[in-house]
Amino acid sequence: MTSSNVGIAAKHNEAMAIVKEMTLAEKSACASGKNFWYLQGCERLGVESVMVTDGPHGLRKQSTQGDHVGLAKSVPATCFPTASALAASWDIDLLREIGVALGEQCVAERVAVLLGPGMNIKRHPLCGRNFEYFSEDPLLNGEVAAAMIDGVQSQGVGTSIKHYAVNNQEAGRMYMDAIVDERTLREIYLRGFEIAVKKSQPWTVMCAYNRVNGTYCGEHDWLLNQVLREEWGFQGLVVTDWGATNNRVASVGAGLDLEMPGSGGINDQLLEKAVTSGELAEELLDKMIARNVALSLAGADLNERETECDQLAHHALARRAAAESAVLLKNQEQALPLKSVGSVAVIGAFAKYPRYQGTGSSQVFPTQLDNAYDALVDLLGEENLSYAEGYEPVFSPEDPAQIEEAVKTAQDTEVVLLFAGLPETYESEGFDRKHMRMPVQHDKLIESVCAANANTIVILSNGAPVEMPWVDEPRAILEAYLGGQAGGAAVVDLLFGHANPCGKLAETFPLRQSDVPSDQWFPGSDRQIPYREGLYVGYRYFDSAGKDVLFPFGHGLSYTQFEYSALEVNPGGESLRLKVTNSGDMAGAEVVQVYVSDIDSTAYRPAQELAAFKKVQLAPGASAEVVVNLGRDAFGIYDVAAQDWLVEAGEFEIRVGSSSRDIRLRTVVKVESVDVLSSTAQVLGPELSDAGVITNDDVFAGMLGRAVPAPEAVRPFHVNSALIEVGENSWLGNRYREKVVASFKKSMGVGDGDVSDPTLALMFEEMANHMP
Repeated sequence: MTSSNVGIAAKHNEAMAIVKEMTLAEKSACASGKNFWYLQGCERLGVESVMVTDGPHGLRKQSTQGDHVGLAKSVPATCFPTASALAASWDIDLLREIGVALGEQCVAERVAVLLGPGMNIKRHPLCGRNFEYFSEDPLLNGEVAAAMIDGVQSQGVGTSIKHYAVNNQEAGRMYMDAIVDERTLREIYLRGFEIAVKKSQPWTVMCAYNRVNGTYCGEHDWLLNQVLREEWGFQGLVVTDWGATNNRVASVGAGLDLEMPGSGGINDQLLEKAVTSGELAEELLDKMIARNVALSLAGADLNERETECDQLAHHALARRAAAESAVLLKNQEQALPLKSVGSVAVIGAFAKYPRYQGTGSSQVFPTQLDNAYDALVDLLGEENLSYAEGYEPVFSPEDPAQIEEAVKTAQDTEVVLLFAGLPETYESEGFDRKHMRMPVQHDKLIESVCAANANTIVILSNGAPVEMPWVDEPRAILEAYLGGQAGGAAVVDLLFGHANPCGKLAETFPLRQSDVPSDQWFPGSDRQIPYREGLYVGYRYFDSAGKDVLFPFGHGLSYTQFEYSALEVNPGGESLRLKVTNSGDMAGAEVVQVYVSDIDSTAYRPAQELAAFKKVQLAPGASAEVVVNLGRDAFGIYDVAAQDWLVEAGEFEIRVGSSSRDIRLRTVVKVESVDVLSSTAQVLGPELSDAGVITNDDVFAGMLGRAVPAPEAVRPFHVNSALIEVGENSWLGNRYREKVVASFKKSMGVGDGDVSDPTLALMFEEMANHMP
């Protein structure tokens, strides 16, 4: 079975025949879910009720009715590294292999669709759900997502790429309006989705909660019908994020197919009435329901299928994936890998109680869970280890006594392995991070321990970039991200050279939060999020502005060295070849990154943009010829007036390197083209200055092609007013908000002051505050 969209497209004719036999009531019922995880079937006509469930880095099939965000216990499943880690592998084959494993687990658990991968762009490091997303770059985003989709769907089950579209923060995610110009939409926020749809045809696309330029995503004809289906050729169905329906009748014509988890029949009845009254054409309803029925038909054979689901093999894959995804940020004087060591001080609670995944709808119940301390015991023997907790792992409040204990433990040992990062209360679905720093306790711990022992190695567990005021102090820094259930053992593999780090950052690590180009407009105000930075997202801004960063996009060190040589580019620049040599004494992998720079563009463009990449494995002393195809898209921009990707003739510099700031080879090519950019494509974009991005109203209006929308008034309150807005604007409203928040948390099994899972308690409170 291939990864093409065999599930829905192949069942379309059969589904249409069934829909013709359905009553209006039966059709309307199939427009929404039967319950939290199951589609509505039609027993009379032999349409089964099939199950969809959360992913994306592991199967989260709840054994009870379900709550969508992790309180109800899910069945054991392999917890792979989260997307922020997997993207750092830059490894298409690895992502496909993980997809196959996820697909096997779906078949074993009779799950028809795995809800993932998440592929929203990392516009700002503070987005609480960044651990669940891949990259700040749309090309890398789309390629790794397509590979994972291929793997999952090769097993005859579907995927659901999410959240379509422009869903880049948790604050106000159910009602905020993303104000963004079409060129930026096309080149940054839609490009990854376009690549994944065209390459891999996911069975479903999940629409986001938010609005885009005034319209809710689930009612956005331009996004769902014109772009997704007509331009990109999407053949599957569009499903809501859970609870993302605004106007069910209006959404039918706009291209939304399946409402999840359903409204208890309320919206089904509205659809019936709309058809009966003539407000909604029944042919539109039929077209929509046919896609839902096709999904049920595609998943109906799961009960008869058998598959091998080797949990031990999947755990081994998770361990390899965690090692491939970790990024060696710093390695002063080749401090790593560790060779013969005697006494080792292990400091930091994450060594024993790993922070290995995020919180919320992607939370997986692992089949087993490795930790670094136990792996070190197995390797070195407990008699050679000393341990200090360093911090409380959930909240990490300041505690001088813990730091004092850690300093004593670190003194007079050969090497210190210090585990730090972000506690789960700092980043989660449902709320954004308050700042880009780690807890004060973690920063002080690192500074104090490094002062006590210069031979300190810092291992970070976090889902997104953090500030590092202490970056000069440790001898080495290993970014382990959220490495999944085998991440602890994988870290030890890397520290002692049993694996060679080859991860490369899929996102820029800025020096400080205020350097982030979108920071001045994050998370928005007046129910709007202005994307005034335009194309200047991540390295596109930092490299264009020449601004210093902590660690650049694409950065990652190795225990060996790679030399680049013999670059050749064909006359049109659409393909290139070069030689890469492992000049060190250890086998390793290098990610060759190709960037394109338009030397004399008449439109505003970033200084350089990733155009292609390829990962190559090399034995010591070995060389390989690397061939990379760029294609016409590598040189183009999206011309809004032409409604097409156009290439402006002229000279382009091809830059090949090991990161966006480590360019090893360059050459200039002359690109021929008959395309002529429209005058609107030549509109100037944001101004770059030492203070950051400057986009006044006139410039932003020029980018938008219309006047900048006026701020939205909070009052009068309406059906989509958020509880937090009601609460902040009157005493009575705040009392109402408090009651509703408490009721919501109670309904989800969390009480005020709950300490059994404080992250979930915080998440539910923030989710309730921002509910319409």
